[in-house]
Amino acid sequence: MATPLLSLTWTDHLTGRQGFLVVDRLVRGVASGGLRMRAGCTLEEVTGLARGMSLKEALHYDPASRYVPLGGAKGGIDCDPRDPEAYPLLVRYLRAMRPYIESCWTTGEDLGLTQDLVDRAAAEAGLVSSIQAVYPLLDDEAEARRRLRDAFAVEVDGIGLDELAGGCGVAEAALAALDRAGVPYTGTRVALQGLGTMGGATARFLTRAGLTVVAVADLKGTIVNQAGLDVEALLAARDAHGTVDRSALRPGDRELPGEAWLSADADVLVPAAVSYAIDAGNQERITARWVVEAANMPVRPEAEPLLAARGVTVLPDVVVNSGTNAWWWWTLFGDIGADAEEAFAYTRHSMRALVERMLARAQADGTTPRAAAHAIAADRLPVIAERFGWFR
Repeated sequence: MATPLLSLTWTDHLTGRQGFLVVDRLVRGVASGGLRMRAGCTLEEVTGLARGMSLKEALHYDPASRYVPLGGAKGGIDCDPRDPEAYPLLVRYLRAMRPYIESCWTTGEDLGLTQDLVDRAAAEAGLVSSIQAVYPLLDDEAEARRRLRDAFAVEVDGIGLDELAGGCGVAEAALAALDRAGVPYTGTRVALQGLGTMGGATARFLTRAGLTVVAVADLKGTIVNQAGLDVEALLAARDAHGTVDRSALRPGDRELPGEAWLSADADVLVPAAVSYAIDAGNQERITARWVVEAANMPVRPEAEPLLAARGVTVLPDVVVNSGTNAWWWWTLFGDIGADAEEAFAYTRHSMRALVERMLARAQADGTTPRAAAHAIAADRLPVIAERFGWFR
């Protein structure tokens, strides 16, 4: 992996906890990447995520679009988001990172944090916005900010459009793989790790497409029903961290240990929670045909060739979950408006085209989808550099 442009570690003077910021590269002086908070977060993890953001931005480059890709970056804080000290720590971290957020790093929600929480903490830290570094690149800042604000106010069946956009992209990636393999949606079973922002929205879109969700894992364990879980009831019964109130379970639902989702009798496995969830040891438990990486870096590098050798296809995070980031910029730059159906249609079209290109490249090169995605991004990065310039 290339050395990032900027890598720093911050130590909180009150708690001794650490936070990290990695800027992989800048395009037009700006980089994009969310901020996560989880116990055990490391600089190595954030560095990998920042590199992934550079690839995601490049993969969505379209010369005909108003959205111009940015560089990649990522932030992380080593703290359990449920800790009473988590919010004050977030404010202090953002205050320390203020020079970077004001000048070059656009950020938002990621694992452990919601956009509402990031926005509130950013205001308390004295920031105009968590994405203010991109404002100078906009043709009409006031109109762009209004459009994004209106989009965040849109809800569909009680769930915000900002949550649904990413899940729509993940679901479309899975559906594109099924279509390419000629597998019908009806009868296809899905197991998910995580029912938070990304996992919950993904479960909804896959269910409505006709697939059956048979297992869902959260912090309390795994909920299983081979006949199909009531996804809408589970979504209504989850808390802010995606943990399901077990009183909402039906008589046919069973509770199993936390890692039972790995070996669930499913065709599609969607890790949508933490990084490094699948390693060389536990990958042996997976019987699904596809692993769809809704989370960032959920499959360790050493596990992927082992899965491939067993005929398990991993659809990589740099493509699968890129719809969330792209939706922000499609909306802000004006490629789409503050409308759910327009956002879903644009996301489906863009994600399907990208997944098709990736899978075709993997087949032609005799390689994995991840290697194919990286090759596509590598082809585009010099074009972006020549047109817009970057610093790395």
